[in-house]
Amino acid sequence: MHRSRIATLAAVVLSATLISCNPQLADDKPNGSTPTSTASAASPAPGGPEPGAGALTLAAAIEAIPDGDERRDGYERDSFRHWIDEDDDGCETRAEVLLEEATTKPKQGDRCKLTGGVWMSYYDEVEVTDAKKLDIDHVVPLAEAWDSGAYDWTPERRQAYANDLGSDRSLVAVTAKTNRSKADRDPAQWLPPAKSAHCTYAADWTAAKLRWKLNADKAEKTALLDLAKDCTDTVVEFEEAAE
Repeated sequence: MHRSRIATLAAVVLSATLISCNPQLADDKPNGSTPTSTASAASPAPGGPEPGAGALTLAAAIEAIPDGDERRDGYERDSFRHWIDEDDDGCETRAEVLLEEATTKPKQGDRCKLTGGVWMSYYDEVEVTDAKKLDIDHVVPLAEAWDSGAYDWTPERRQAYANDLGSDRSLVAVTAKTNRSKADRDPAQWLPPAKSAHCTYAADWTAAKLRWKLNADKAEKTALLDLAKDCTDTVVEFEEAAE
């Protein structure tokens, strides 16, 4: 489930397994691109921290994303079914994220109707007290996921991606204004307006790409690596999504 997200310039730590211990990361790429080497993935960035066990520096994690060209042919938003009530508790994915990310918990009524509550939109450092003013953003947008490999997935896997509550890096509650400004653009085309969010955002994006074995094109990777130069304290861990 999700944890509260407040962007800081401190280290960003995600939860799970070291990529260099998982040789399957670069497998099954839809476009046949060359797997990215992870032999030196655990090396610290110059001037950065020494990653602990199960951690990658942001730059190393970015380099580990498989290379590939994007493919938009055939994309429809309806190809990713959301929101769903996966655990049948009456709360769909949107409400689950809002409940987990609230800095002050809202009251939960019938059919998971939420009232009250406070949230921090880390993209723009705006405090929100009305859940209706929040969107749940797919950090890697649905269209971008499709372009980067999800076009070759089953409907079930696309549904799992669109409702990913298994990682606290995949979905985030942010102001509707910033989410709609972002649309389906990648980090080469859009970054959060709050500069303090950039390291967190780069880590979130990278973790989501690695978790779901999605590729990255040259412009996207270049933009992420440029961000990583100012994020030497940012450490990334991730857990691959179940097949």
